[in-house]
This record gives sequence, C-alpha cells and structure tokens, in this order.
Amino acid sequence: MTNTSFASLNLSPDLLENLSSLGYDAMTPIQALSCPDILAGKDVIAQGKTGSGKTAAFGLGLLERLDVGRFRVQSLVLCPTRELADQVAKEIRALGRRRHNIKVLTLCGGVAVGPQIGSLEHGAHIVVGTPGRIADHLERGTLRLDEVAMLVLDEADRMLEMGFEKALDAIIDRIPKKRQTLLFSATYPSRIQAIARRIMTEPVMAQVASTHDNRSIAQHFYRVSDDRERQRALCLLLLQHQPVSTLVFCNTKVDTRHVAQGLRDSGFSVLALHGDLEQRDRDEILVRFSNKSVSVLVATDVAARGLDIDSLDAVINYRIALDVEVHTHRVGRTGRAGSTGVAFSLYDEGEAHRVALLDTSVDPIMDSESLPSLDLLKQRPMVPPMATVQIDGGKKQKVRPGDILGALTGPGGIRGDQVGKIQIADQWAYVAIDRESVGAALKKLSVGKLKGRAFRVRLIE
Repeated sequence: MTNTSFASLNLSPDLLENLSSLGYDAMTPIQALSCPDILAGKDVIAQGKTGSGKTAAFGLGLLERLDVGRFRVQSLVLCPTRELADQVAKEIRALGRRRHNIKVLTLCGGVAVGPQIGSLEHGAHIVVGTPGRIADHLERGTLRLDEVAMLVLDEADRMLEMGFEKALDAIIDRIPKKRQTLLFSATYPSRIQAIARRIMTEPVMAQVASTHDNRSIAQHFYRVSDDRERQRALCLLLLQHQPVSTLVFCNTKVDTRHVAQGLRDSGFSVLALHGDLEQRDRDEILVRFSNKSVSVLVATDVAARGLDIDSLDAVINYRIALDVEVHTHRVGRTGRAGSTGVAFSLYDEGEAHRVALLDTSVDPIMDSESLPSLDLLKQRPMVPPMATVQIDGGKKQKVRPGDILGALTGPGGIRGDQVGKIQIADQWAYVAIDRESVGAALKKLSVGKLKGRAFRVRLIE
C-alpha cells in the first residue's frame, strides 16, 4: 500500500468505499501533503494550483469529523464566488453520499435571501457560502456559528482581492476560537500570511509547486506593437488552432468588454464575463460556455474564479498578468486532470519586464514566436459543436436529468449521443444539444411532456 493511496488515510470505511466508487484511486500531491494533518485535527495552510484536488482534501476532513446526529452547523466553508461555492457543495455531497441525512446548505449572494432563511430554519450540518451573504445572515440572526468545529477558507487570496476582508473578520469573530482552521490558496502573499497568523494555531504548511509541467501545458509568447495588432493576433490564434473552448484573460472589465465586442464583430462565438453582470446572466453565460455552445469566454481573473469547466482547450493571456502567480493560475486552467493544454500570451514593450519574470521552460522574450499568417483572416471562425436549450422547469418542479434525457430520446426523438451536459437549477434547466440536432430536439420537447406537464422551451443564442 503506497502512501498516496486513500486507503492509507485514517478514514471511515464508508468514506473509503465511496471514494473507490467515485474513481478516486490515488491522492494528488496536495491531498497527500495535507490530508494526514487535516485528519489529525491540525490547522493547515495548503497552497496549490487550480485543479489540484483541494476540495476533496478538506471535504474528507470535515466529513470525517461530522457528527450526523447533532443537527447543528459544525463546518463552515467560505468561497469567493457563488459558482465555486456551488461546486464545493456539490463535491462534498458526492463525497458524503454513503452517509444518510447529511445536509449541506449553500448560502450565496445574487439570489433571494428568503428561501435561504427558510432552509436555515430546518437546520444544516455544513454551510458553504460567500463571505458577504454569510455575514448578512449573521447580522439578521438567521445563522448561528457557535458550534462550528471546522472553518475552511477556500481560495483565500481571491476573497481578499474581492474586498471581503471586513466580512471575513466579522464571521470569524462569531466562530469559537477552539476550532480547526484550514486555509487553501493558490498564492500566499503577505496579506494571507497576516490573516493566517491572526486566526490559526500552529498551522502546518502543505505547499505544492505552483509551476506547471510543460509536457501537459505548452506555453507560447507573441510580441505585439500596439492594441490593434493585439486584437488581430487574438483572432489569428483562434483561427489557426480552432480550440473548442478558449478562456481569454484580461486585466480589466473595460478590456473584457472591448475584446469580446471585437471578436463578436469578427464573427466569433464569444461571451464576456465580468463583475457588473446580474447573477442570472452570469449563470447563463457559464452554462453556455461549459456546454460548448460558445467557443470563447473573455473574463477578468476575479470573474473567472470558480469556473467548473471539465476540459479547457486553450488559455490566451490578452495582456500579461500583473503578478507572476496570477499568470501561473491562469495557465493552470488548461491541461487539467491529466489532459494536455496550450497557453498563448500576448505582450508589448511595456509588459516585457513582467514577461521576463515568468517561470517557463523557454525564454519568453528571446523565444517569442511569429504570429500566424494574415491570410487566416479570410477564414470563417469555427461554429461551436453544441447549442443550449433552456427549459422553464427545474428542481422546484421535480425535473431530473433522466426526465429530460428520456423526453429527448423517446420515440421520434434524437439519439442519446446527441445530448450533452444537462444542468438543473431551481426554476429552469439547461441541456446541451448537438447543433445539427437542435431543431429536432426543440420540436420533441415542445410537443412532449416532462413530469406529465408541458414546459416552455427556447434556444439560447
């Protein structure tokens, strides 16, 4: 038995059996470094790149410590964004599915507070949420944290970047000082070190190198003279490589809007993700991108946190990140879970000093590559392989993925392999359909029924 096997951990049999059923065979480096100390009850600071398996590391710790018979909030997980909180809660539920009656509650902004208050009245074992909404519930008196035994700060660096430090302080003041505190962060700047000293007791450091294996992620650098050439270079790279899913990083919201509009004017399938969006619009954008019904997502670093994208073919840095570790975090969004990826970075003379600081297998300046031929601009951009259909019925109407798949593939319907990802929210559902089959799918859903009733269906374009 190797020390990277989950069986080497002091875990309950039901958790080990469930890990095996989920296909968790060996621990990732961050799990192997942090799990033994987490399970031993120690405070842990864990630093690792995106996609390193940190959620399972702290998820197993809080599930092992959980007393299901005591129906109180025993663990609190704080995340910078609603998307990450939803993703974390989903994974914790999956990790604990062999244990009956575990209640994991998500409390985030961007949605009505009333239903959350109702859920809190029924109690919960584990709360996952964003600092702003958690602080709001504490102020209202609708959430009590006086029995919390484990506090997790997930992506703590981004919570500080987003201005949550005051909310974090207010929340931590309401939690017993005698607790286990886990801090997970992609970077470890001085502000995070200061928080760790203030809220943790003799923490153990579990640090995984944040550099990326260039065998799985190929990095390419291109020098441009001005913003006009930069926008043209972006189009050329997309036309040459034809990635199905590309995340383009910008440093500002203004750039995000400008770049997305430029790509849209050039015929690309593109959406912009930034902090000024309403939550429902943000949710729909993320669904369409993860469904592969939109090929390019342009976003700032903060807006892109918590993206749950299974396979990202390429990352393009429209401008070089202001911090070396942020660049590493961006690049780490591709080539995840053993897959290969590619990252392209555009820079001008004013950014050359930041490029020189990057830790890569090549000299980005000396080995700057030539841009693809301008002849590529005569080509038409690729059309995404999927389209997204929205159904005006969701969890509240008891709609399940199996109901949608059955309705689509029933007599006179489409094949199962023409149906992609199905995502269900409280009041609606989204389903990815092979673009060539979307007409037949819309017709099938429009004339048929789900759960014995008809729902409004529309194509999102």
